Amino acid sequence: MNWLNSIAVIVVTFLAVFVEVAGDLPSRWLGVRIDLLPALVVYAGLHGGLVTLSLVTVLGGLWFDSFSANPLGISVLPLAAVGFLIEKKRDLIVHDEIWVQFLLGLAASLVVPLLTLVLLVNLGREPLVNWDFLRKWITMGLGGGIMTPVLFRVFYCWERTFAYPSVSESSFRPDRQIKRGPY
Repeated sequence: MNWLNSIAVIVVTFLAVFVEVAGDLPSRWLGVRIDLLPALVVYAGLHGGLVTLSLVTVLGGLWFDSFSANPLGISVLPLAAVGFLIEKKRDLIVHDEIWVQFLLGLAASLVVPLLTLVLLVNLGREPLVNWDFLRKWITMGLGGGIMTPVLFRVFYCWERTFAYPSVSESSFRPDRQIKRGPY
């Protein structure tokens, strides 16, 4: 991933937090806001370097917490835990398949709120946990799972449009004739 793609991921992280805070349409239909930060962390973990992943987790977590009732910085640790786990195992993950992207987005969107809930309880806060929380948690997970392949396609189109394709250079020309036998 080059620096242009890294900047694009960070800008989309900012826009995702902005749309989540300012946008009200999906919240009216579903009854819950879909968090796009875990999907962006999945993309940054699979396609970005450690610097890009760190910037997405720290900046995205701080931007998200500044608009929520969470203490500032509490979302950074769950996002970083998920992102660095994915980054560590990225060589084992087939990340071009849509169903793998969906499952990773689903898992990340389910784990991040759960880890945030655990951190809030450990800080002495008393979050509201009831049956409606379970419905919202599952809806957020499915929404994040569905949005992860969409974000992958957006970034693939971005990369195809603005990045140069890599050229494999060989020492042999394709039109070279190899003569075998006696000269």
